[in-house]
Amino acid sequence: MCGIVGYTGSSPALLVLLQGLERLEYRGYDSAGVALVEKGELYVDKKVGKIRELVRSLWGKDLKATAGIGHTRWATHGEVCELNAHPHTDGSSEFAVVHNGIVENYRELKEELEKLGIAYRSQTDTEAIVHLVALNYEGDLLKAVLKTLEKLTGAYAFAVISAKEPGRIVAVRYGSPLVVGIGKGENFIASDIPALLPFTRDVIPLKDGEVVDLRPDGVFIYDFKGNLLTKDVMHVPWDIISAEKGGFKHFMLKEIFEQPRTLSDTIRGYISRDLSLPFSLKDFRRVLVVACGTSYHAGLVGKYWIEKYAGVPVEVAYASEVRYSDMQVGEEDLVLAISQSGETADTRFSVLALKEKGSTLLSLVNVMGSALDRESDYTLYTHAGPEIGVAATKTFTAQLAVLYALAVNHTEDRQVKMENLLRVPHLVEEYLSNSEAVRELAIRYADRRDFLYIGRYLSYPVALEGALKLKEISYIHAEGYPAGEMKHGPIALIEEKTPTIAIAPKDRVYEKMLSNIEEVLARKGKVIGVGFEGDENLKKLCTNLIEIPPIEEDLTPFLTTIPLQLFAYYIADYLGLDVDQPRNLAKTVTVE
Repeated sequence: MCGIVGYTGSSPALLVLLQGLERLEYRGYDSAGVALVEKGELYVDKKVGKIRELVRSLWGKDLKATAGIGHTRWATHGEVCELNAHPHTDGSSEFAVVHNGIVENYRELKEELEKLGIAYRSQTDTEAIVHLVALNYEGDLLKAVLKTLEKLTGAYAFAVISAKEPGRIVAVRYGSPLVVGIGKGENFIASDIPALLPFTRDVIPLKDGEVVDLRPDGVFIYDFKGNLLTKDVMHVPWDIISAEKGGFKHFMLKEIFEQPRTLSDTIRGYISRDLSLPFSLKDFRRVLVVACGTSYHAGLVGKYWIEKYAGVPVEVAYASEVRYSDMQVGEEDLVLAISQSGETADTRFSVLALKEKGSTLLSLVNVMGSALDRESDYTLYTHAGPEIGVAATKTFTAQLAVLYALAVNHTEDRQVKMENLLRVPHLVEEYLSNSEAVRELAIRYADRRDFLYIGRYLSYPVALEGALKLKEISYIHAEGYPAGEMKHGPIALIEEKTPTIAIAPKDRVYEKMLSNIEEVLARKGKVIGVGFEGDENLKKLCTNLIEIPPIEEDLTPFLTTIPLQLFAYYIADYLGLDVDQPRNLAKTVTVE
């Protein structure tokens, strides 16, 4: 969940570290810090709050170090305070470590260290790592780290520097992401590729169980036993411009408006051919979709499509629940893992356990070379580019596009359906060019503290996603429900001050949705409808109506979700909240 960055070369390391940390801040922003090898000694500075607090602290300091590590924290062990911020150092301040993940046996390690007379200063699990490295050091940082790994249990990535070996960084990946950046006379590490884009597009994503020895003149990668490995360098097709705001106030708004392009890029990647999978969905007894958050909602939409077109039963499960369940899977089952980053811990570990039981693992990710990509039997990619805003937008609709392509992959009229799908980017663009009314509506309802979102069939997952977006970035309580379930309890919440957002395109459940809206109105509830342009019946019922271009039933989620993203964004922006970095959240959840 935290962000790690490291640099060794000939340039001022601090500038590189701060730029990298700014691009990793979506991974956590409780505190930030750096450790530099400055004139033969460790220089450490860390501050509570966002990166800007660290920048203020460092302003005007003439630091010439050419090697260092940095960290931006999302707290897992220990409260948010300067003492718990990274980097952590040993008692002699000769070693420093930054860490992402969890050391599960840190309590036992702490007791062992304290018995040796080592003072444990923070509340974190991370501090155990740096003390162990210092204890194990006998003149070679790599060997000290390898020996330390024998004592650690958990899922983690960390990087270590030492005043004893200036210019050298040793970093480890085991369950949390870490990427090496390759430069000329300089090299980098980071938790995620966007941090490297200002400096290089040549990267080596580390696999679990790998250690990198980073120096200005070389990169050496080993397994945990110290065996040297041969690795291929991957060229990243993104550029730095795609990771900048491009004139938009926030990354989230930019990424909402990027959806016509990202949808087009993703759809065109599959339109002229089938998905190049050596199987049909019909070959399996069932499809088990495993995901978290927004990806889970995409899976729910995919369930309807797959069951309709492939005729295969689909179960959609929260990854965090699957890992500890007694779910029965085998060779007759296809497990479909959905993860934007390909690093989501709950999703990865749960589907790997299912794979061990004999099931085929197909993954849908946005990051080529991510852990889930490498660990899967087969992978499908979205082509959304880097998504910096913590709240997922363009990756959600890109996931829908791939799921639809998967569902219709072996239908007789596949090409026709894919051509119809290719109309979607144009319709999304058409809607976005005339979406100012959503902003005005959002401001009108920004003072409400509760919202209900309702939908049926394909619009039910959209209701869940709309409610999640509002919760994530505006901190307003919102719940999504199947509209038909309202009368079984949730209708008790209806009152004048609790608006209901009803997603009601003209589809197979349209008449039922109108009845559900009537039920809300009968209890003096306000209804914001989302429906097709020119739908006079819906307009007469709703207090306010958000109109979207008409589209065939199957493809309605692509259009209905856009105004809900904008509605959440404009409310949060109007309230003056940090849209791109909402409190308590991080972009990639790499801890359980």
